[in-house]
Amino acid sequence: MIETSGRLLKLLSLLQSQRDWTGLQLAERLDVTVRTVRRDVDKLRNLGYPVNATLGVAGGYQLGAGAQLPPLLLDDEEAVAVAVGLRTAAGGTVAGIAETSLRALAKLEQVLPSRLRHRVNSLQQMTIPLVGGAPTVDPEVLTAVAAVCRDHQRLRFDYHDKVGASTVRTTEPHRLVHTGRRWYLVAWDIDREDWRTFRVDRMSPRIPTGPRFKARELSDEDVARLTSTSISTSVYRVQGRFVVHSPAAQVHEVVPPTAGVVEPIDDRTCRLIVGSPSLEQLAVWIALLGFDFDIEEPAELHNVIRPIVTRLNRASPPAPT
Repeated sequence: MIETSGRLLKLLSLLQSQRDWTGLQLAERLDVTVRTVRRDVDKLRNLGYPVNATLGVAGGYQLGAGAQLPPLLLDDEEAVAVAVGLRTAAGGTVAGIAETSLRALAKLEQVLPSRLRHRVNSLQQMTIPLVGGAPTVDPEVLTAVAAVCRDHQRLRFDYHDKVGASTVRTTEPHRLVHTGRRWYLVAWDIDREDWRTFRVDRMSPRIPTGPRFKARELSDEDVARLTSTSISTSVYRVQGRFVVHSPAAQVHEVVPPTAGVVEPIDDRTCRLIVGSPSLEQLAVWIALLGFDFDIEEPAELHNVIRPIVTRLNRASPPAPT
């Protein structure tokens, strides 16, 4: 049997790793009696950890939320993941979070074992962030939107489009999507009676939020496809559909979800749906992907490609004989 202090740490780790535990489950994991588990739970409560208990056949123990954040127990991989995440957040797209992330990272690295600190530092030293011009998001807006998604509460907000025009939208928020550069909200637009995606950096939520609603069915795959279509196709003046003579997985390697929608057809072909400011740019872009393809639409693209091919042939000297 392990010492009491070590057992308390293991008990705390178990409570943090899973939402619900029965007394018997904890006793078996700790190799003690159920009565000892009850005593150890009381000791954790005396230390300030809010451990909730329910009686009955389906009863058990659950680590609740407290007035203050208690210390967390992380295994090696979890500690490395948190450290890397904090370093990434320090240069991320959430406004004002960089300094907070650095403070939290300093606290974490102070207590990391040397073996883990070396892994984190090696990753950081060998990584060069490519900082872009992506707009930042107010963290309070981000957390407020996440909360109404979780609680199924209607959300009204002022929304500014790309030209600065403002509208008031009433929505049933569903999911937040992060593309790496921007944050988007996928929501059911009440007035337009359809799914819409909204850039969070262009939103100004109106508080208090609206009444609760029954969540609509929309799978994570549908959320991803809706967002991809919205930001890679619908926003452009021209849309193109192509049958690409390569597997979908291979096309995905060069066409991210922010650039186009890839739909498998069979093991050897897929459908690619993309948007572009013009037919000419669309023709050049699809040709430079390096895959054979057939044009499904628009039909006018055939007439655009022919003169481009002619110009390229004129610019290319004949092959030596």
